[in-house]
Amino acid sequence: MSSTETPRGPVDSSRVPRYAGPATFARLPRLDEVGRADVAVVGVPFDSGVSYRPGARFGGNAIREASRLLRPYNPAQDASPFALAQVADGGDIAVNPFDIHEAVETIEAAADGLLGTGARLMTLGGDHTIALPLLRAVAKKHGPVALLHFDAHLDTWDTYFGAEYTHGTPFRRAVEEGILDTSALSHVGTRGPLYGKQDLTDDEKMGFGIVTSADVYRRGADEVADQLRQRIGDRPLYISVDIDCLDPAHAPGTGTPEAGGMTSRELLEILRGLASCNLVSADVVEVAPAYDHAEITSVAASHTAYELTTIMTRRIAREKAAQ
Repeated sequence: MSSTETPRGPVDSSRVPRYAGPATFARLPRLDEVGRADVAVVGVPFDSGVSYRPGARFGGNAIREASRLLRPYNPAQDASPFALAQVADGGDIAVNPFDIHEAVETIEAAADGLLGTGARLMTLGGDHTIALPLLRAVAKKHGPVALLHFDAHLDTWDTYFGAEYTHGTPFRRAVEEGILDTSALSHVGTRGPLYGKQDLTDDEKMGFGIVTSADVYRRGADEVADQLRQRIGDRPLYISVDIDCLDPAHAPGTGTPEAGGMTSRELLEILRGLASCNLVSADVVEVAPAYDHAEITSVAASHTAYELTTIMTRRIAREKAAQ
């Protein structure tokens, strides 16, 4: 489609039941059916960087299945995201499960190609290792980006067993590589035991602010979102959501669960409070459906991706209107 054509939206659920047909994200068209997209939803079925429970390689398709129930109008943001811009499912980036370095290079190259078409990325993981190559690609286009990292964990450790590329190290590598705007970095939802206080000291030196899950509980989603907006301003923003930022009651299907997390309602409300931000791409990672029950985790992840996609399409529509 051209940039002036009306976006092609989801399959009409009054004609095809939601449980029927291909499980693209939100039942949207495939990228090859529309030719180009303003937002490309892509999966990365990779979990060779995990340190505890594997299974996130199946997360993308679990999120797609759970997204069948998403509808075209988002009342929380008063927007019809799939009418504002063309959103399409770009399928999966196939990566080598036996060679992390090669996988990282493959993801970066594929992201380069998609971003080069003018699309923003809504990536479905996969483990958190994939955030590094995605950030590399986004930074090539936008320069160093602001980062909001929703997670139970810091993911700024140096190495695991001597390995520099794991799901616990992507943001240290990103800081070292100069692809993050260190004046606008925040973790949200962190909690649980650490290896030592030095973890926090190192993290602070990298420029990260921390909003713990207890902070969200005590201060509320609106105040937290306001603080994050002020920190980010209108910088190009990347949001990375590890689904374990949610309490295991809301996301049991993940690899490294920690007690005391946010509710899915709190996460969604914080994201909605960021609707004015310049979100250039995002990911939702660490959904491991083998540990899920009744699609609790994948439903939360699909709604998270829906809110992020809505933020991006609203921004795209505003930019097109200003041209």
